[in-house]
Amino acid sequence: MKVHTLAELKAFKRAMAERAAAEAQRREAERLATLRREREHRLFELAVGPVQRLPHRGHIEPRPVPVDPLPLQRQRDEASVMREALSDEFDVETLLHTDELLSYRRPGLGPEIVRKLREGRWSIQRQIDLHGLRTDEAREALGRFIREAHLASLRCVRVVHGKGLGSPGRTPVLKNRVLRWLVQKKEVIAFVQARPAEGGAGALVVLLRSG
Repeated sequence: MKVHTLAELKAFKRAMAERAAAEAQRREAERLATLRREREHRLFELAVGPVQRLPHRGHIEPRPVPVDPLPLQRQRDEASVMREALSDEFDVETLLHTDELLSYRRPGLGPEIVRKLREGRWSIQRQIDLHGLRTDEAREALGRFIREAHLASLRCVRVVHGKGLGSPGRTPVLKNRVLRWLVQKKEVIAFVQARPAEGGAGALVVLLRSG
């Protein structure tokens, strides 16, 4: 399932909450039923006294019915959908700094973070090139790339989005969307436009939070 709008995201979250509540209610009902059976069993033992197992006469013990495995993959897929629910409508303009070059830093961080990032204080450890991908493919690829880089304890990565010269009207559509998506990723704490040798206006150098 792909979520494209904020309304769809809210509806998806609401459905997930309702599903979680129903699952919790089912588990509570099962717990109460188990307690009731155990209480009835104890009452039976008190009523009849000690019992003795019947001798074995060649009967076949029924095999327990295997329990359906937990849908772990489905749960992981649903969690992945939530992580990748990056909106194209997110208002990023007020969060960007456009001095001599484009930059972003998470609120609470000082401007020295951006300065050090531009100076190359952090070595670029990995990169992703989004050229040629459709919007949905680029969104999912970028979200997965940032998440995996953070899990690998990387701090500095490069995202190549291109300059948009081949887009209709020569408008950098993918670049603008990448800016929105990165700001929505909790792993991202800052980014700057790459230096000319690193891709210039066609790429971003991204700083990830540690830990």
